[in-house]
Amino acid sequence: MSRVKWKGPYVTNNLLKKITNSFLENKNEIKTVSRDSVILPKFIGLNLRVYNGKTFMVVKIADEMVNYKLGEFVTTRKQFSYKKKKKK
Repeated sequence: MSRVKWKGPYVTNNLLKKITNSFLENKNEIKTVSRDSVILPKFIGLNLRVYNGKTFMVVKIADEMVNYKLGEFVTTRKQFSYKKKKKK
C-alpha cells in the first residue's frame, strides 16, 4: 500500500536535520538507522551509512535512486551457499 500523495514522501526528521547540517559543515558521510526513509533529490551525491541490523553499509546516492527507500539498497541477509565436501 502506497503513501497518500498529499502527505509527501516519508523522511525522518533526524535524517533531514543531519543532511542540512552536512551541507553547512561540508560533510559527505552520514549515519542513519531509518531504512524506511525515501530518498529525495537533495540527497544526490551524498554517502549515507545505512544500518542493516549488524553493521553500517555505505550507500552512494545517485540520480536513479530518487523516490526509492534506503533499505532497498542495503542487504540484510547473507547469501546462502552449500559447503563443498572434502574428497577422501
